[in-house]
Amino acid sequence: MQMEYISTRDIRQSKTSASEAIMNGLSSDGGLYVPCYFPVIDNFMGMSFEQIALCILRLYLTDFQDDELKASIYTAYGKNCPVRVNGSYLELFHGRTSAFKDVALQLFPYLLTAALRKNNNQQTAAILTATSGDTGSAVLANMAGVANTRVLVFYPSTGISNMQKLQMTTQEGDNVHVFGIKGNFDDAQTAVKEVFADKSFQSEFAGRYLFTSANSINLGRLLPQIAYYFYGYSELVCKGEIKEGDPVNYVVPTGNFGNILAGYYAYRMGLPVNKLICATNSNNVLNDFIKTGIYDRKRELNVTVSPSMDILISSNPERFIYDIGGTHTVIEAYKSLKSKGEFSIDIPMDIFDSDCATDLETIETIRNIYHSTRYVLDPHTAVGQCVYGKYQKRTGDETHTMILATASPYKFPETIGHAIGNVLNDPPCNLKSLYEKPVLHGQVIENIKETIRNVLI
Repeated sequence: MQMEYISTRDIRQSKTSASEAIMNGLSSDGGLYVPCYFPVIDNFMGMSFEQIALCILRLYLTDFQDDELKASIYTAYGKNCPVRVNGSYLELFHGRTSAFKDVALQLFPYLLTAALRKNNNQQTAAILTATSGDTGSAVLANMAGVANTRVLVFYPSTGISNMQKLQMTTQEGDNVHVFGIKGNFDDAQTAVKEVFADKSFQSEFAGRYLFTSANSINLGRLLPQIAYYFYGYSELVCKGEIKEGDPVNYVVPTGNFGNILAGYYAYRMGLPVNKLICATNSNNVLNDFIKTGIYDRKRELNVTVSPSMDILISSNPERFIYDIGGTHTVIEAYKSLKSKGEFSIDIPMDIFDSDCATDLETIETIRNIYHSTRYVLDPHTAVGQCVYGKYQKRTGDETHTMILATASPYKFPETIGHAIGNVLNDPPCNLKSLYEKPVLHGQVIENIKETIRNVLI
């Protein structure tokens, strides 16, 4: 069956193809593309990650040729599979930049270039990316040198780890451009979304550039992430940890709600999920939303030791709200968020649980897990571990649980050193070499639109 996509804010429910949705990134009405239905996958046990990714993506990307998808997936992951199962941890950080964003972004260049080709689009793709730390480096590393693309990444000049900053500011490639901003991630993301909504601004580049995104607002980022939920489950069955059909909890550190939304999509596709446990830091807007139905961004953004989750305006709850409440619910909610800074909705969220962890709790969790098991958690995964401990104590739920490990601890050496009292040895080569590279992108800007003009004109 042909899969088509609609915008979360389109009352007319106009349909578009997968390649068009990936090419455009964000719908012209400001909404996010969502599938018209959820396909079911029930035969994935014992498959490799690449095989599962192919099974899933061929159901969603139906205007891509099967051989085309297979070649893209095996080229992207064949020599550098970013996913491993390690006990109760689903490690997603074994890709090029040592963070879970690599899972989708190693594949994304192939999907984007194929989408442009399928739609006979001869323009250069101008990929605008706001980042809270890890997305930017993954976009840059995986898009550098890709033909007919220009990549512009905007990151908070303060509030991310030194290693995250080095990954971006030392990135080579004639098609990549990196800028710090005087503000936080929400400021960067809002400014980028305003560019997508500003048709007058985009008309200045008509015929030459197509503006698109590599954030999780783009389906090309979101859909590949579904695969690791199924892969993790398959590995549990194959290792005898659970029986096929047994429910599993997934603990997901998340700030923009994309990582956990992929888990929700996996659940809608038939994966036996008991709970998706949303783990947030002290910027706990998502925790409050899941518990109360109230999304309130009117609070001070805290700079934490888990910087990739330092977000107050998350993009992907919109897709979940659409799936449960429909277009009108989305439109009213986000109209209220824009005008009042909050919205309240009454929709069932029983598949989710949530909690948050302070910086002190995060560091204590890193320390305790290290001393008891010698396993080193990065700060974001430690938030997940801490939240799971709270969940267990509160509910007594003994369902088998996987914790998504979202980044390598080597990306946060200062925090890890503070937590366990010593420095990690032998970082992976991709991180160790950063200290020897020159900084190529040191500019801090105030006006994103003006910066885009300067780069592209």
